[in-house]
Formats: sequence, structure tokens, C-alpha cells
Amino acid sequence: MKIKEIQEFSEIRTKARAYLCFILSRAIPSRVPGIEVKDLKVALKSIAKTLRYVEAMYILDASGKQVINTISLDPQFARKGIGESRSNRAYYYKVIKDKKCILTDPYPSIKSNTLVVTAAYPIFNEKNELIYIVCIDITLENILKMVHSSSIDSISGRAIRYIYAGFSFALAFVAFLLFVKGVFSIIDFGVHLSSIKLKDVFESTILLTLSLAIFDLVKALFEEEVLGENKKQHESDIHRTMVKFIGSIIIALSIEALMLVFKSALTDTSKLQYAVMLLLGITALIIALSIYIKALTKER
Repeated sequence: MKIKEIQEFSEIRTKARAYLCFILSRAIPSRVPGIEVKDLKVALKSIAKTLRYVEAMYILDASGKQVINTISLDPQFARKGIGESRSNRAYYYKVIKDKKCILTDPYPSIKSNTLVVTAAYPIFNEKNELIYIVCIDITLENILKMVHSSSIDSISGRAIRYIYAGFSFALAFVAFLLFVKGVFSIIDFGVHLSSIKLKDVFESTILLTLSLAIFDLVKALFEEEVLGENKKQHESDIHRTMVKFIGSIIIALSIEALMLVFKSALTDTSKLQYAVMLLLGITALIIALSIYIKALTKER
């Protein structure tokens, strides 16, 4: 599921950075004359009350050396790290270059072996010289919980996945029933070809066509919403599934219209108007599908 999480993070990154930088700037002004490390530690404790999902918080000096022990509820991080050099970290270089609050891309944490992001907030003195960098590490999972309420790992996100899974299995069962019904209707024809009615052949074809259309829909729905496949990566697959689904419906309706024409011509010609109306609806679907395909071609 990491691919889906990274995709979600890229979509909400701007909002996440704005939120974290706001929290930091509210607790710690970016330019404070004579600020000391003990003042920053007090500010970090107040930030910890606001940001419940923080993995670790620490302070660096201008050279990238950690000047306090890491503040964390996790024993493997807490009360450790003072004196360590973090000048080789990407967030250190980026905050030095941009001279403003930044939020990194997800990267693997050395200690926890999970994907984390770091918010780095620079503090300057009255001469506009960098003196400290306040850093906050948050796991990718938790940043999505904080900023993106529909994250796949949030409570609502998991509930939505379960709902989609339920619909997928239900539709898959319907497709299976249609397939079984279509196959058994073909088996019922037997070996006597002369006794096979055209109407029965058409009905079996409709059942199998609808079964295939629903199966394609279930496949796209399950991969996209339950398994969490990358949306942008599979846009072409989704469009192809949509074309196949609409195409299958058009085929099924065309067969039904053909059956209705034959039946009306042989029994009651007054009902031919219903066949004509159905054919007009099929024509509208074909036109709409053509416009859809043309729009996709222009996008590419």
C-alpha cells in the first residue's frame, strides 16, 4: 500500500506543509533576538500537545549538529541523539538553501525502517543569520491521518475500502451467476442443432456478454479502490475498462433489440416501435462512446 500512500501524500503535500509550518511559526517566531535552546524546548513541548502523531522532534544548530536529545514518546528515539551531525541530511541542505520552513519527500527512517517526512523550520537572529533549525519527524502514515482524513489507513479510509470490497464481491457473484446461467443455457441446447431456437442463442449470448462486462467493472473497482493501485499509473487501464464495459452493454442491447425486431415482425408488428426506441437509445450510447474515445485520444 506504500505506493498509494505516496500518491496521496503528493496530492496533499502543499496542505501538509502549510499546516506544519503554521504550527511551528505559531509556537516559535522565525526571527527572535537572543533566543536560547531552553526556550525552544519549551516550545517543542507545546507543539507536541498539538501534533499527536509526531515520531520525533529535535533541534540542530547552523552547522547541522543536534543540540538537544530527541523528544519522542518512542523509547528508541527519546533522550538520544545530542551531538549527532545531521548535516548530510537532505532536509538540512534544503532548509539552508530555501531559508524557510520546508517539508521533505517521504524517505526511510534509519531507526524505525518506516517512511517518514521531516518538517524543518529555520530560526534566525536579529542579523538574519541562521542559528537553529527545528525538525519534526512524522511517519507517512501519520501525516496522512493528520492532514488527509480520507487516507487509506485512516478509520474512514479503511471503512470505504471494506465497502468497495463488499460491492466488488457482490458484483463478482452476480457476474458468476450470469456466466453459469449462460453456460447451462448453452448446454441445454444438446446435440440436436435443428432444435435450437435463435431466441435461446441470443439469450445465452446476452447473459455471457453481461457477465464479461460486470467482471471487467469488478476488476477495475477492486484494483483501484481496494488494492490501492496507483490512479495515475492505471488511468489508461481504467479508460480501457470503461470502453469495454460500455461496449459490452451496447452489444447486449443490440442483441436484445434484434430479438425484439424478429419477435415483433412475426407476432405483433405494432410493437416494432419499442424496438425502434431501443435502437435509438443504442445509437445514443454509440455516439457518446465515440465522443469519449475521441476526448481520450486528444488528451494523449
